[in-house]
Amino acid sequence: MLWLILALLICVALASVVVGLVAVPARREGRPLLTERGEHVVARVTDGTEAVASKAKGATESVKSVAKRDRADA
Repeated sequence: MLWLILALLICVALASVVVGLVAVPARREGRPLLTERGEHVVARVTDGTEAVASKAKGATESVKSVAKRDRADA
């Protein structure tokens, strides 16, 4: 198990190096990091995340109110 975790950490480190070597200089030169399609995908994911978060908040609040009511009844 230790070797698996070590291998994963090495992969993350290598990915960070690649991002540092490619994305950072491109961003400094003013080039966009994502294509138009990539920007569209990010926008869709952001919208979906907001929708899921609002649904989860509503569900959590309803469970919380039921728990408070049950606690008050006990």
